[in-house]
Amino acid sequence: MQDFIEVVGAKEHNLKNVTVKIPKYKLIAITGLSGSGKSSLAFDTIYAEGQRRYVESLSSYARQFLELHNKPDVESISGLSPAIAIDQKTTSKNPRSTVGTITEIYDYLRLLFARVGVPYSPVTGKPITAQTVTEIVSSIKSLPEGVRLYILGPIARGEKGEFKKDIQHYQKQGYERIIVDDYLSSLDQEFKIDKNKKHNIEIVVDRIVISDELGNRLAESVEQAMKIGRGIMYAQVTHIPEEVQDFEYKVGERLIFSSSYACPISGFQLEEIEPRIFSFNSPFGACKKCEGSGKQMTFDPDLIVPNKNLSINEGAIKPWDMSNNAVRHVLNSLAKHYGFSLDEPFSTLTQKVKQILMNGSENEEIIFTAYDDFKSISNKSPFGGILKSLTEKLQNTSSDSMRFELEKFMTENVCHVCSGYRLKESSLYVKILGKHIGEVCKLSIRDTLAWVSLLPNKLSAKEVNIAGRVVKEVKERLQFLVNVGLDYLQLARESSTLSGGESQRIRLASQIGSGLTGVLYVLDEPSIGLHQRDNARLIDTLKHLKELGNTVIVVEHDYDTILSCDHVVDVGPGAGIHGGEIIAQGTVREVIDDPNSITGQYLSGKKSIPLPKQRRMASKFLDLKGATANNLKNVDVQVPLGILTVVTGVSGGGKSSLIIHTLYKAIQKYLEVSSKAVPGPFRELKGLEHIDKIIDIDQSPIGRTPRSNPATYTGLFNHIRDWFAELPESKARGYKISRFSFNVKGGRCESCQGDGMIKIEMHFLPDVYVKCDACNGKRYNRETLEIKYKDKSIADILDMTAEDAMYFFEKVPSIADKLKVLYQVGLGYMKIGQSATTLSGGEAQRIKLAKELSKRSTGKTMYILDEPTTGLHFEDISKLLEVLHHLVDLGNTVLIIEHNMDVIKTADHIIDVGPEGGDLGGEIVVAGSPQDVVNCPQSLTGKYLKDHLR
Repeated sequence: MQDFIEVVGAKEHNLKNVTVKIPKYKLIAITGLSGSGKSSLAFDTIYAEGQRRYVESLSSYARQFLELHNKPDVESISGLSPAIAIDQKTTSKNPRSTVGTITEIYDYLRLLFARVGVPYSPVTGKPITAQTVTEIVSSIKSLPEGVRLYILGPIARGEKGEFKKDIQHYQKQGYERIIVDDYLSSLDQEFKIDKNKKHNIEIVVDRIVISDELGNRLAESVEQAMKIGRGIMYAQVTHIPEEVQDFEYKVGERLIFSSSYACPISGFQLEEIEPRIFSFNSPFGACKKCEGSGKQMTFDPDLIVPNKNLSINEGAIKPWDMSNNAVRHVLNSLAKHYGFSLDEPFSTLTQKVKQILMNGSENEEIIFTAYDDFKSISNKSPFGGILKSLTEKLQNTSSDSMRFELEKFMTENVCHVCSGYRLKESSLYVKILGKHIGEVCKLSIRDTLAWVSLLPNKLSAKEVNIAGRVVKEVKERLQFLVNVGLDYLQLARESSTLSGGESQRIRLASQIGSGLTGVLYVLDEPSIGLHQRDNARLIDTLKHLKELGNTVIVVEHDYDTILSCDHVVDVGPGAGIHGGEIIAQGTVREVIDDPNSITGQYLSGKKSIPLPKQRRMASKFLDLKGATANNLKNVDVQVPLGILTVVTGVSGGGKSSLIIHTLYKAIQKYLEVSSKAVPGPFRELKGLEHIDKIIDIDQSPIGRTPRSNPATYTGLFNHIRDWFAELPESKARGYKISRFSFNVKGGRCESCQGDGMIKIEMHFLPDVYVKCDACNGKRYNRETLEIKYKDKSIADILDMTAEDAMYFFEKVPSIADKLKVLYQVGLGYMKIGQSATTLSGGEAQRIKLAKELSKRSTGKTMYILDEPTTGLHFEDISKLLEVLHHLVDLGNTVLIIEHNMDVIKTADHIIDVGPEGGDLGGEIVVAGSPQDVVNCPQSLTGKYLKDHLR
């Protein structure tokens, strides 16, 4: 059997006829500069071919359900195994998808609760058990001999009514006695029941004495009583013999029995307990109010009145049109009735008036006066309030545009019925060890594992027998998540809120759980979002995957991960057209010793990112107090302005909750009054006058369609189209700027509608994209392509790299300046017309950074970046840091959430959040210079930073 994968003549994307041998059953790192061709080799060549060959071995019926890959541009690949890619883009963005559902742990928990969960009464708090007739008869027969009982069938339990028909019905069936509100009566006598009061009424089915001679009589009576009581019956003690001592019941007390999961006292009843009643994606389990989403859209008073310094006449109440006469009449009448002015600022109105405007006047009637044909018309009625009128408007409208308009005044809140647990109330009364399934899913994975580990010792032998395998499966899966550093997550966490690194590690944990061998795994930077402390656990997990008998290829830049690999392939030497070659390969030592390898030079320490000669000091601060979003524990923090600050800490410590969800959104809300941003709860934020703009540069895609590209996103394309429209030939032909757009009719090729490619659906084979015959993939029609600058058409320009285009347009400052910024952030290799859907998260983030850098700086801008080193090689990080420090030198503030030690060591100020993840985090461990962090014994970041400051 071949013990290596041999790739011959790979030319996918920028690969230059690459031939490489990769050992199997090893841990292999493919590294190199961003854009050098690592992913082209690992994903687009090796993985794509391994997956394609496996899928082609299946039937045509099976193939139509699977994602199919095109054959990569490679001469041959031998030694391939079935391949699985674990990348950063595959986690569902469906709001119903959670960590629990994507790992399938929630499915096991549903089964666990359905089989050994115990329902509890919402009134008494006591467990409710379902009993068969046989079990009920056995319970009654076990009472002391000689005890006398009434067997009762309840026809009303705390219900209003006269119950004449029910009483007549049982009278005709031959029953003689009835108990109404604890009074025994004969069914023959006439008695009046007050229909306006609640009553307890029971039919006396039988009177028995406990003895060995009862025979079948008791069973028949119990059956009859159950039938009358619809699954509930009572056995009331009427006499206790003198010889019976220490009997737990007194005369008049009742034993309550139920054949279903029903509480005899409250009437609470559960249908059969089965897994589907714990599913928030099923109508049997989902909360009726929020339909299983756990959230509700509600009208927000802060969005309805965004600027409280305006008066009502000046339009403080956004949804109300003050030019509408009907609205003015209503408000004038309210102002007259409650004695306030429509010209005073909304903020100065009394709390009572604000409350009435929002929620209405309840039962207090107000005289509303309107004028029709110069006659006054008055009517008296309560005022419903703004919130009620908007809610009714939303419910009654069928117009999408009206609905969209109203949703501007709404925010998403936790559902008040299910408290965000997503399930209907009855499902949440089923508990194991005092917790319902929603509470278990809201625990951190660390605590959930501890809870599951308790079950075998706390459950009965019978329950352990039933649930043993389920508990084992749940425990193993939770342990895998802990092993990859995700112990701070909750099973209830929405998968759409996970970072790329977190979702990738969840899938990694699932693969280890599957226990496959002989598989080729290809991973895309699994170390993203992971603190140095957790790196060792991730590396152990990757080695475990290898030891199962698999080949594990990681596209990676992390120092520790590369050093832990058995084999390293270094791709380069540069990015884009300057890359696509194998520079060095072999063991870590062989790559370090290779003089051509930039990666080797950084691994050996010959090259490194230098420490700053001097750290900047801040004179102005943002002072945030009392932040409590997610796991934050009433955090007070000072964020220095005008310097470079890095926020550090273990995964799940609370960095994003503090910076993105609280600080960023609070500043955004302050700077943009109409913003829908809802910051996490905080008490106070001072120092906002020192900022005039805030920009969050994240890794979300710059566009969802192939038409979006770096040129269109950065605004560069507008300048290029302007330039082409101003050329003499364009003016002679009367071509305007729209002529050079591939999104509108006129200049684009209509055969492919400006896409350059035509999609041909192939049913169970992959869709085939072929170059458009009419324009040969150039997107434009022949007439548009005839317009040229320096012998290049606009299609040729889009096909240029940013670096080439920068030199091409060096005499055109409006274009060259924007291209220069793309080059500065390390994207010189990227074609300016490259489709947005093919960009990595790190590339998208740097394009956003380039867009902001090309704008004129005010010197009072705050830039927030969340892990900007994702996908960056040591050399790329060096370039990025130059750009970020330049931004700070212009007077701006740069705030970075980061784990990379090269970025952390160059910071002017560090805010370390933790000390652990999840509920064990949410505090400021230390804030100060890098040396202050190193000197703090509680800081895990300081422990690893120490070596990098030497």
